[in-house]
Amino acid sequence: MLLNELRDYNASLLQTGLFKDYCPNGIQVEGRAEVRRIATGVTASQHVLDAAIAWGADAILVHHGYFWRSEDAVITGIKKRRIAELLRHDVSLLAYHLPLDTHPELGNNAQFGKILELTEQGRFGEQNIACFGALEQPLTVAQFAQQIGQALQRAPQVIGDGAKAIRNIAWCSGGAQGYFEEAIARGADAFVTGEISEQNFHIANESGVAFIAAGHHATERLGIQALGEHLASRFNLEHRFFDQDNPI
Repeated sequence: MLLNELRDYNASLLQTGLFKDYCPNGIQVEGRAEVRRIATGVTASQHVLDAAIAWGADAILVHHGYFWRSEDAVITGIKKRRIAELLRHDVSLLAYHLPLDTHPELGNNAQFGKILELTEQGRFGEQNIACFGALEQPLTVAQFAQQIGQALQRAPQVIGDGAKAIRNIAWCSGGAQGYFEEAIARGADAFVTGEISEQNFHIANESGVAFIAAGHHATERLGIQALGEHLASRFNLEHRFFDQDNPI
């Protein structure tokens, strides 16, 4: 397929025009016009770029791309080396941030809920990014944390009473620790996100609601893979996911 066809299809599928985001969604670096092989990764790091280019990717799709609102606009250092590598090999970079978190089927939070067998009951937070729902059967905090660890292949950090039974869960991939108090207000027994901040420890202890930090990277591997698999199936493209383990 043509690169512009891929761009337009993703814009429609993910409804990128509806989002006020922190970075541009869609093509960030333009490469060759025709796309047969797509690579996906969480972040457009040098490691992911090198691996995808060595495989022969025509386009690389990521959740964390470049040109963030708060970053320096100049193209020097690490950013220069990354972009130069893409341009040298005529490989495109496409990035999808909030649209990929929120998509009701392919999104990070939808996929996270699916692998944890959570029944989604609604959304909250900025642009309805976060989810709340319920486990099919009550579990203890420790049992739920173990289930998360098995699903993500990474042991989560847990603040709360491991023996406490829980059923109502709120979750949001990435760095969504700021939604903890809203999750509590919605009746959550536990809140799952990627990262934890200092104040979350005290809020968890004083509210009795468990806080589970499962890893920013780990909770955001799901959506980009689902998008890549969807595109490969629909347009008969080759797809490969390239991961770079990140403990954060």
